[in-house]
Amino acid sequence: MTLESKPEVPGDGGLLIAYPPALGEARYLSDAELELSLKKTLAMRAAGDEFWIFAYGSLIWRPDLPTLETARARVQGYHRGLYLWSRVNRGTPQTPGLVLALDRGGSCNGLVFRIDPTQLDEALRTLWLREMPMGSYQPSWLHCTLADGRRIQALSFVMRRGIPTYAGRLPDAVLRTVFERASGRYGTTHDYVARTVHALREHGIVDLALESLLKRCG
Repeated sequence: MTLESKPEVPGDGGLLIAYPPALGEARYLSDAELELSLKKTLAMRAAGDEFWIFAYGSLIWRPDLPTLETARARVQGYHRGLYLWSRVNRGTPQTPGLVLALDRGGSCNGLVFRIDPTQLDEALRTLWLREMPMGSYQPSWLHCTLADGRRIQALSFVMRRGIPTYAGRLPDAVLRTVFERASGRYGTTHDYVARTVHALREHGIVDLALESLLKRCG
């Protein structure tokens, strides 16, 4: 059946879950709003010469950053999951896809990049255009433990729960529907997850939850 003839899919316990979800109109942040967000984030930065960014999703395999050092790292208090609806990059308004976000609870293994300070301003503005066009994330300074034992503070992007595009935990039936149907300007959600799993493995990181999801729903 088409999406129009069957807008719901079975969820856990036989409940019907709406897909596509009602997300409302998309609104992009203005240049002034993006600049203000960046300035506020930098104002909360702890003193120090090194600038690190924590990557948990596509930044792992497509960082596009002027990096001086890359290392494995772990953050406590947040975990990785498909919690953000995507209407452009991995889906459309009619068939939204999903992308990864950090949400509260648990822990997350990823990578940190130490940024070249001589190129920091340009790198951050490019990063804001990539990660913050609709203000879906809260830029946050996270405490990270590196694989060699060093402890640093790194910038990352945490899920904002109080927005319409926050998906929360979805049943497998909805995730299978997204994997089967959603595709955006950068491809499908399935490809996005598969590339992330592969990139994590290349760096010696195994995300059992993400790999299990891919096996069950892919």
